Amino acid sequence: MDSHVPLTRCGALAAWAAFLPEVGVYACRRSYVGQPPHGGVSRLSAALRHRLLTEDEVISDTLRTYDFHAAGKWLQEVCWRRYWKGWLEMRPDVWTSWRRRVHELSVTLPADVMRRAWAVASGASGVACMDAIARELNSTGYLHNHARMWWASFWIHAEGLPWELGADWFFRQLLDADPASNTLSWRWVAGLQTVGKPYLVRLCNLEKYAGAALLADRRGSGRIADGAVQAAPVEEFAVTARGPLPGFATAFTPTGRRIGLWLHADDLLPERGPLENLKPVAIAGFSSTRSYQHFYKLGVQRINALHTVLGDGAARAGQHFQVPAHVGHDDDPVTGLMLWAGANSLDEVVAFAPTVGPVRDMVPRLQRHLVAANVRLTLIRRASDTHAFGLSSAGFFPFWKKMSRHLETPAASSGA
Repeated sequence: MDSHVPLTRCGALAAWAAFLPEVGVYACRRSYVGQPPHGGVSRLSAALRHRLLTEDEVISDTLRTYDFHAAGKWLQEVCWRRYWKGWLEMRPDVWTSWRRRVHELSVTLPADVMRRAWAVASGASGVACMDAIARELNSTGYLHNHARMWWASFWIHAEGLPWELGADWFFRQLLDADPASNTLSWRWVAGLQTVGKPYLVRLCNLEKYAGAALLADRRGSGRIADGAVQAAPVEEFAVTARGPLPGFATAFTPTGRRIGLWLHADDLLPERGPLENLKPVAIAGFSSTRSYQHFYKLGVQRINALHTVLGDGAARAGQHFQVPAHVGHDDDPVTGLMLWAGANSLDEVVAFAPTVGPVRDMVPRLQRHLVAANVRLTLIRRASDTHAFGLSSAGFFPFWKKMSRHLETPAASSGA
């Protein structure tokens, strides 16, 4: 596991404090892929993905330090994650269709195709620079974003492998794997997200932006020579028509009930924001190694990272709310949650509303069990997420135009 990817709030705050002075040169350094630990980028993606640190905090600190235009590219990149999440919230079938296709392909593709996919994923494609990227991913759980684009394009357009399986490999290995960012970025490279405009890897791009070490071995590089990679045909299986955003309250109204706070990996900072004044009698989070391995086939590093971030979130929440915080490792998180709710005689379970992905997928079943036990489930969404998601109906640049106007207001620099 990459020690330069912070997986605790303390580590994330230290990494952010160290990177903040570099924000002014981020725009001119961000595309260059050197040797790990990749000094031109923040490496805060895992911390932001699990909300050990929030986008609001990062944006507020940035705008107190820099003029908006001086930090514009950095702020734009911070906002991409929320844009992807909001886009997927309005089109959840893109997530469910991808998961369905991963299963279908894994059982229907010819054995020789699956063997080739495994060879490419494990760093044995025969194209040395692409294999070095694969080995870095598999050994560290992290890749520079530009390297992710190159390798995804190589997988889809040079190797002719299904984008769904490549996205699944990233989802298994990346410590910062995010259902929205990962799925939609792979769709973009394939030419589905921006229809008919795939991203094609070119050797000249690597020669411009990659460090010498990545290109020291030129074996197989002719396969990605300029003009050698042509767009592979891809088929759309998902329903991409936009639907309404799910409606979640942005503040919690005290009810006088016995409340339990449920922590999950989509947002692990309850001590900041709309839940900070909650009065829970118990706190719990559940991390299921069996579920991670059986349903998603996550790698060991990814599973360990999920355990780490959840443990950190629970420890902080327990200290903030001054009540016991339990971290369960039940085979079935829903069963674990129900046992915890019963043991603490809860009337209500409160949590941040999970976004589209694995945690959201289990909410309907959890809701049914809680209703049967006469326990209310209340899901709260941060107001800043609700605002950003509402701007994510179309492409990124219309989103960014509206978000820019918002960020240039005094409220943005105050973190409001």
